[in-house]
Amino acid sequence: MKDKKPENLSDGLESRRAALDLIERVRGGEPLEDALAGAPAYMALAGSDRSFARALASNVMRRRGSIDHILGTYIERPLPKKSARVMDILRLAAAQSIFLETPDHAAVSTAVTLSSERRETAGYAKLINAVARKVAANGESLLAKAPARADTPAWMWRSWERAYGPKKLRAIAEAHRKQAPLDISLRDPSEAPQWAERLEAEILPNGSLRRNGCGDVRSLPGFDEGAWWVQDLAASLPVMLLGDVAGKIVYDLCAAPGGKTMQLAARYATVTAVDRSETRLARLQENLTRTNLSATLVEEDALRWNPKEKADAILLDAPCSATGTLRRHPDIAWTKIETDIEALTALQAKMIDRSLGKLKPGGLLIYCVCSLQREEGEKQAEAVLARRENLERVAVEPDDIGGLSEAVDRNGDLRTLPSMLADKGGMDGFFAVRFRLKS
Repeated sequence: MKDKKPENLSDGLESRRAALDLIERVRGGEPLEDALAGAPAYMALAGSDRSFARALASNVMRRRGSIDHILGTYIERPLPKKSARVMDILRLAAAQSIFLETPDHAAVSTAVTLSSERRETAGYAKLINAVARKVAANGESLLAKAPARADTPAWMWRSWERAYGPKKLRAIAEAHRKQAPLDISLRDPSEAPQWAERLEAEILPNGSLRRNGCGDVRSLPGFDEGAWWVQDLAASLPVMLLGDVAGKIVYDLCAAPGGKTMQLAARYATVTAVDRSETRLARLQENLTRTNLSATLVEEDALRWNPKEKADAILLDAPCSATGTLRRHPDIAWTKIETDIEALTALQAKMIDRSLGKLKPGGLLIYCVCSLQREEGEKQAEAVLARRENLERVAVEPDDIGGLSEAVDRNGDLRTLPSMLADKGGMDGFFAVRFRLKS
């Protein structure tokens, strides 16, 4: 589904200005999620203007490789590094013409206006006008000629080809080019049929709901009364691996933004949610209050936290590259680099070992990452089993996760790919392994 432009062109300029600010913040190293929460130009918008700015920035990041391939047809020489904003303005214009059904004159004229607002871009106004016009006229035909790997950074492409093979890789890359649908977890899963009707949603195999199009989730039925929260299908599966947690002591480590904490609380576990981010914990508390669910929140680094008693079960959603979430967080494709992986895997290994020290004998540890990198998933699991003789893998059965047999790999671990359930809109890439600490 393509996003529509604002009808009022002056308001549309504010949206484009905000989108440009978001793109520049991400280029400077700020995650898109943080930029959306704190960029003044974006926060000043409301309604369709804000939605358009977000859609525009997201499309530029999601399809940047293809956009740059098209722009390269009309830019004979690479622009100097100091002219990065010029390229961002051109990307905005191209995304509007090719992906957002924006009238050509609006995409071109607002790009020229944006270029005139700063000294470093004003001298490129004629170039921007000429290139934006050509892209508006020919962009869609050129898009069809862009290589399949255009929107995937080279290091990710190589890594996924080794891990999954060429056929699955192309399916993953294609899934990343599409906007993710809205997935919902219910406070009371038994109410799925009535909420599916009210939300015009489909019931997924694991009991989650899915609806096409996002918009303002706060305006949807059931949000204010706390009947549900937003959570990707794949992200909801690790908690299911713990089975019946009613009355059990469960530690949710690296818990924010809290979807898994709420799942556990809704299943009547005695949950302690640990996260080192005060801001993210505050958001989690807001969601717990809204959904009338209860958990103990602890602001602390999970590596340093020492609870007074050991847990029956621990869920460790470890810090990772998040390459499995590109559908929802397209900025990750352009902010993560290959050398990040080594440091992350070292941290993950340390967190697994420390987590085991907080677990009762016979207890379960679910280690999970929203990553497609085998170093953070499958290889991490094998390394833990090799160094810890007091640990055993408990194989995942399809019935544990709503019958999603394709999401269980040959080792009995959970492995989802963005290309799975493609006919229903896909899912995030996730890995989870279930360990039991031997008595």
